[in-house]
Amino acid sequence: MEVRIALDPFDPGAELSGFSAAGAGAVVSFTGVVRGDGGLSALEIEHYPGMTESAIAAMVEEARARFGLTAARVIHRHGRLDVGEPIMMVLAAAPHRRAAFEAAEFLMDYLKSRAPFWKKELGPGGETWVAARDEDEAALGRWGGAT
Repeated sequence: MEVRIALDPFDPGAELSGFSAAGAGAVVSFTGVVRGDGGLSALEIEHYPGMTESAIAAMVEEARARFGLTAARVIHRHGRLDVGEPIMMVLAAAPHRRAAFEAAEFLMDYLKSRAPFWKKELGPGGETWVAARDEDEAALGRWGGAT
């Protein structure tokens, strides 16, 4: 199980190719990319080193226990990211496909709503901090006791 908070870009293909999933029958990967919605030109992402990794590691451990993961990797960028750049990646390996898909979704829902990141959108109207969205909270709520 691995959590990496990265300032530098990562290569999703290389990450998937180098992912060790011994004993798994399924590997699911998801890569989130910065969208250019509404003229967005970039995101700036801040976090508290140490706290962010610890919080995400706890959620990865919860996913491992819930879904029987044999391996997992979460990568999330910080700093300035331009439209089209990968912002995050989740890799989940499990004995069976359903568990791998559910674990990846669980981790993505957690990252979107609870991971301690602060995002600022840069666009034609200036800079705007991104507020929590009701639909992200609802997505996390489907997992019951997720923290």
